[in-house]
Amino acid sequence: MAEAAAAGSVPAVRHARHEDALALVIGTLFVSFGVTLYNHAGLLTGSTAGLAFLIHYLSGIPFGAIFFTINIPFYYFAFRRMGLRFTGKTFCAVALVSGFSMLHPHFIQLGELNLFYAAVLGGLLMGTGFVVLFRHGASLGGVNVVALYLQDRHGIRAGKLQMGVDVVIVLASLLVVTPLVLLASICGAVATNLVIMLNHRPGRYMGM
Repeated sequence: MAEAAAAGSVPAVRHARHEDALALVIGTLFVSFGVTLYNHAGLLTGSTAGLAFLIHYLSGIPFGAIFFTINIPFYYFAFRRMGLRFTGKTFCAVALVSGFSMLHPHFIQLGELNLFYAAVLGGLLMGTGFVVLFRHGASLGGVNVVALYLQDRHGIRAGKLQMGVDVVIVLASLLVVTPLVLLASICGAVATNLVIMLNHRPGRYMGM
């Protein structure tokens, strides 16, 4: 109670531009390296990143190029729901993850990776990167922005829509990955969401 009262008495201070810029680089480096581990191990994740992985595995087109392209339509919904500042940061974050995910293989050569190790470590890295981005008013676009927009405009529950999309991605993934890979991917998703749940609670640290 005392901590909550003390926190409530401290006025929120907006991050400086250089702080936001540095956070975007750090957050996207973490996320993109997690993506690199997933890509090397043939793992999957949810939302637009999961869709990008599926297309990448089926077509051979680089993940970064697909991820950047499929996020383009979502900026309209981000602008309508969150405003120009959030949309601009999100565009930069998506572009950086796309670029970094293609650069990492030029700086590090990965050998054999244990499937579950890659899933959990990659998931923890991505979760940490997401928290950094969230605290500086950015995201990686995708279905969650559309879900929030449709919830506001048409009363469609955002959680149900997000879950529906992820279920479709998981079912489609069975066409290209083994059940063991799918199980490891689920472990990675749990790791990602655990980091976010523990470190991005309303009322604790709200980035501006």
